[in-house]
Amino acid sequence: MRRKFNVRQRNYIILGLCSILLVMAAGYAAFRTQLTINGTSNITSDWKVLITDIQSKTLAGAATDAETPSHTETTATFKTNLVSPGDSMQYDITVENQGDIDAVLESIDVNTSENEAILFETSGIKRGDKLLPEESDVLTVVVTYNPEVTNQPENLNSKVTVTLNYVQDDGSILPEPEGESIGGINVPTVESGDGLYKDEYESGRYIYRGTNPNNYIEFNNELWRIISKEADGTYKIFRDIPIFSKAFDSKGARTTGYCSQGLAPSWGCNAWSSTANMVGSPSKFTNGTYTGTVDADSEMLTYLNGEYLNSITANKDIIINHDYNIGAAVSDNNDLSAQIEGEKAYKWNGKVGLISASDYINANSNIETCGTFSKNDSNSSTCITTNWMYMSGTDWWTLSPDAGRSDFVWKVSRDGTLSGENALITLGFSPTLYLTSSLSLSGSGTQSDPFTMVS
Repeated sequence: MRRKFNVRQRNYIILGLCSILLVMAAGYAAFRTQLTINGTSNITSDWKVLITDIQSKTLAGAATDAETPSHTETTATFKTNLVSPGDSMQYDITVENQGDIDAVLESIDVNTSENEAILFETSGIKRGDKLLPEESDVLTVVVTYNPEVTNQPENLNSKVTVTLNYVQDDGSILPEPEGESIGGINVPTVESGDGLYKDEYESGRYIYRGTNPNNYIEFNNELWRIISKEADGTYKIFRDIPIFSKAFDSKGARTTGYCSQGLAPSWGCNAWSSTANMVGSPSKFTNGTYTGTVDADSEMLTYLNGEYLNSITANKDIIINHDYNIGAAVSDNNDLSAQIEGEKAYKWNGKVGLISASDYINANSNIETCGTFSKNDSNSSTCITTNWMYMSGTDWWTLSPDAGRSDFVWKVSRDGTLSGENALITLGFSPTLYLTSSLSLSGSGTQSDPFTMVS
């Protein structure tokens, strides 16, 4: 039988339950704590990348400081007096990391006012260079009175602004691949395959090697190719398709001195220029047992620097007079360095020439198999596959005479070998010339996107 509670009993029970709930609430409140935290924070690292020094020195001629170079933490200032073409001044600007945060150069921006008479060149610091705490680096700026200037320039002033953008090094800024400026475009250098190489035989010179490197350049509204960037900053270029056909020199065209000896009277003379027009005007031209004055320039030289030069309708203003090595090359030699020195024994200075025999050998990227005159000729079927200068199905002239002969000139044969040919024979030829060091280019150098002049 269910037990029933009266009204009074129910009220007691309700009051008891309420008392239990109050006790439970008090129990929960006893386990609750409010925590209050007060604090301060200080940044103790220090970002401090700044310019700390600038030093100047004369590199050439009568160049001097127009005022003492100066600097603040963020700017360096210099003014240069240049008197004669070829005068050159160098400024070394030191940048230090005096803070304790790793820094890296994000970019370097160089802006110059347009003046072909005054050249600026920067080196030393480059994108991706790290600058750790307590380390320093040096930016070098070279100012040069353009040696190619022949008349008093109208504009006597020029200005350069170099901006170095340093950021915290978080590993995201990768260094630029080692390279060389080709008309203001950084071209990475390579040690194998197609591309731009440091020339191991001539310091400061860069050459294109390989089967088909990206060295196409548009000149005179035609496709040419860059052979090299010379140590003086000029660019040696070569017409991509040869012109047909012309003798190097005709029978009996030159009949006295050197050209009257050996087989030259019957088969044409192999001397590129007259001795009077050679650099230094030597009293005689010697090639093996043959020696004597050369009374006139070769017919090829006369044509290229007369009728052909006059036919150039575009970009003629950036062609410069330059030394060409016109000494003899020894057949099947196995020493390219010695061959180059032999070619340098005589020089001619002018606008339009041809390649030397060593230019052809040096264009091959397969140095082990093809890197000398002898190796190239012994392995020509292989060597033609890694030499961009090789032109299938044609023979064409170089300007290098065959050592010990007065009539033979080296040609590049259709089989890829270098072989001697009588000067009076008509062959193809590809004009070669030098462009100013102040060249500014756009493009990637491919056949479909060649380097082009930026005005």
